[in-house]
Amino acid sequence: MTTVGATPELADRVLGGWLGRIAGNMLGKPVEQGEVWTRDRIDRYLRAADALPLTDYLPEPADDDHPPLRPEWRGCVRGRIHGSCRDDDVDYAILGLDLLETHGFGFTTEQVGELWLRRLPYLQTFTAERAAYRNLANGLKPPLTATYDNPYQEWIGALIRADIHGWTSPGDPRRAASLARRDAVLSHTGNGVYGAMWAAALIAAAFTAPTVRAAVGTALTVIPAGSRLARTVRRAVSLYEAGLPWEDALDTLADETSGLGWIHTVPNAAVITAGLLYGGGDFTRTIALTVRAGLDTDSNGATAGSVAGVMTGAAAVPAQWKDPLQDTVRSAVFGFDGVRVSELAERTLRLLDA
Repeated sequence: MTTVGATPELADRVLGGWLGRIAGNMLGKPVEQGEVWTRDRIDRYLRAADALPLTDYLPEPADDDHPPLRPEWRGCVRGRIHGSCRDDDVDYAILGLDLLETHGFGFTTEQVGELWLRRLPYLQTFTAERAAYRNLANGLKPPLTATYDNPYQEWIGALIRADIHGWTSPGDPRRAASLARRDAVLSHTGNGVYGAMWAAALIAAAFTAPTVRAAVGTALTVIPAGSRLARTVRRAVSLYEAGLPWEDALDTLADETSGLGWIHTVPNAAVITAGLLYGGGDFTRTIALTVRAGLDTDSNGATAGSVAGVMTGAAAVPAQWKDPLQDTVRSAVFGFDGVRVSELAERTLRLLDA
């Protein structure tokens, strides 16, 4: 395993990953309903509040001329944030940490499922995870838990569970992808699994890659080149390198992934890739562009924030993103509600010495 070593820099990057995931999730949470909160509607909302360019959490509504926000919006908009809101995008990072602390890096897919049943309330799971949870409770074993009565096998759920495998494999994207795959097959198949492998590798590569573009390129090497996911990510890269404006690139990607749905892995990976590339390594611009792109806004903001946070380190994450979090995480994972972000990062770092 090639890592950057257990140094103060590594500690700062791991904390940056946690902070970035939580901040990006919080930024996107109020508008997480992709079929309603389109890119155009998000930007109209921001213009009405005089919040473009977006450089902070979403503002409170300026008027009622917009679709309803998520019910949790009051705890996720600027000026009202006092610690993070609970969300599955953060719960799964915490659950992954608990998995590695409990079973180590040799964990089995069956042990992932057992931990879900013990630690995670059923009603805090969604789509593929809820189908897999139900199958587990009914006595099914992997890989049948992913395929039986589960129409969500290629949706984004496994991708949002992948960060911990990247954070604990700094500079080793293949190892990160292998760990993420073992986790993902509990609930996903095909591009759903590839999405988890890609995201874990992307985060692992971010520790040592000289640029965001380099990290994106490295992450592509861990998934089948002919998969729909790989082809779409490569397309996003080619549009960026051709000099297309961000808006035009997103229009093209949306046309080419139309029909897959707003929670499918492939169109969301396109949005994440575009946010990272056009964000150019700037933390604020990266998560702002990613969330403004729509689709699964909180999940995409979280993944892009994790990558950007690893690349910049926690010390360089701007204060408007990290200070309102008050180093506190709300979580539905039993035993973790109210945990400190700094503690989660320290526990993650300790795994590297295990």
